[in-house]
Amino acid sequence: MPVTDAPAKARALYDARRTRVPIPPFTDEDPSLGMADGYAVQKELVALLLADGDRIIGHKVGLTSKPMQKMVGVDSPDYGPVLASTVYRDGDTIPLGSFIAPKIEAEIVFVLGERLEGPGVTVTQAHAAIAGAVAGMEIVDSRIVDWRIKLADTVADLASNGAMATSSRIVPLDGIDSRLIGMTLTRNGELIDTGAGAAALGDPVAVVAWLANVLGENGVALEPGHLIMTGALHAAVPMQAGDVFRAEFDRLGPITVRVATGSAGSESGA
Repeated sequence: MPVTDAPAKARALYDARRTRVPIPPFTDEDPSLGMADGYAVQKELVALLLADGDRIIGHKVGLTSKPMQKMVGVDSPDYGPVLASTVYRDGDTIPLGSFIAPKIEAEIVFVLGERLEGPGVTVTQAHAAIAGAVAGMEIVDSRIVDWRIKLADTVADLASNGAMATSSRIVPLDGIDSRLIGMTLTRNGELIDTGAGAAALGDPVAVVAWLANVLGENGVALEPGHLIMTGALHAAVPMQAGDVFRAEFDRLGPITVRVATGSAGSESGA
């Protein structure tokens, strides 16, 4: 049975974002909730956030690796919008107080150069529509208490997106196989993980095609200038005040963020 109180659930998530007080999982009360229910709540939540004056400047795609899909019991990714108010730049300080339980992930981020509208978008067409790639980091966060999320919970909660940071140099994909882009992640100068583009659906460009086709089924297109986060290349790493994270990507270069106490204000990049 489809979720019947999506607006109320969206309001609970909206309030949790504002107060930074997490809420119990929706699936505790109703274990039957699934992906479609999560998107129904997400749609209502996005409407509330846009009514506050925010705007969508791209999308994140999550659950792009087989281990993550297996962990939550699905065989496809999920997605959520990227909001302008949540974007930081290379070198920025991330205020820890703006989040509840943030973790960081290094990701390949694509910048669209042409409008892309599914269904029926191929990987070749997606590649042609991409203006280039940038080094990126996603700050994932959960408005659900203790990260006790099942699929419907994370989908409703904007796919657990908290914020993102990107480098400023857009690198065209000419001659670059994004599957082979390697990445090293350090925290305070110590190597903590590595990854490669192939971790994202086997090909990060395939993530863009998948997203365009799924959104296209709902009459939504990807627009020029949109940022597309293609999924984590490693396990998410908890953030603490004082941490300095640096991800170095083959061909794309580095990106660095610093973590400090406090909440959003003058430190936000957007």
